Amino acid sequence: MGGAPKIVVEDLRQGFAVPESGDMLHVLDRVSFEVVENEVLCIVGPSGCGKTTLLRILAGLSNPLEGIVLVNGHRVSGPGSDRILLFQELHLFHWMTALGNVEFALESRSLPRPDRRARAADVLDFVGLDGFEYYYPHEMSGGMRQKLALARALAADPEVLLMDEPFGSLDVETRSAMESEFLHLREVRRFTTVLVTHDVRQAVFLGDRVLVMSHRPATIKMSVTVPFRRPRQPYIRQTAEFHTVEDSLSKSICSGG
Repeated sequence: MGGAPKIVVEDLRQGFAVPESGDMLHVLDRVSFEVVENEVLCIVGPSGCGKTTLLRILAGLSNPLEGIVLVNGHRVSGPGSDRILLFQELHLFHWMTALGNVEFALESRSLPRPDRRARAADVLDFVGLDGFEYYYPHEMSGGMRQKLALARALAADPEVLLMDEPFGSLDVETRSAMESEFLHLREVRRFTTVLVTHDVRQAVFLGDRVLVMSHRPATIKMSVTVPFRRPRQPYIRQTAEFHTVEDSLSKSICSGG
């Protein structure tokens, strides 16, 4: 995939002081990579290696000890409307309807309330929740709540969507359906995506490219371009080529370093 870099990450180092001992826990060590416009970049690695820490830095929620992140050539120094982080925990407002949850994401914009409501309704329709505008999150299935969280993120029209284990809490069947739904939505509304996951199979199915992080303090130990064209169909998960890419990434994660 060609194109100018949308995101540039240069020599990130991150660590945290351990209060009990005063020592430094080193998490990231000279992490560098680029993400081009409209790419889906998936990041995998051992548990606790710093994947979520890296995502928080990209979102501007945490500052690195060293290194820089550029989005559209501008240095990231805090949260911005061009980036949305979708957490593993959905953080939906359970006292608000689906429509209210999405409208809330638009309150910081100078839009009259009727326009906010119309935009929220359009986004709910876009993710397949038309007819569920006045349902509360507890009245929805896990997959529907995931769609609601995605709708709330997309309502702000971000250029970059950052996703932390987005479908990790779903059962296998629902997760598979949500992965296909995500790919469909991306074909319609093309946004740059950085997705952190522990699921190598998911990374190969969703990603244009997959980065493998090492054990902590983490570096990028492997970068793999996924050799499947878009739009992707579920059957590719059964192909020999898919399994070859999946096995290569899994072995890299399990190996030392």
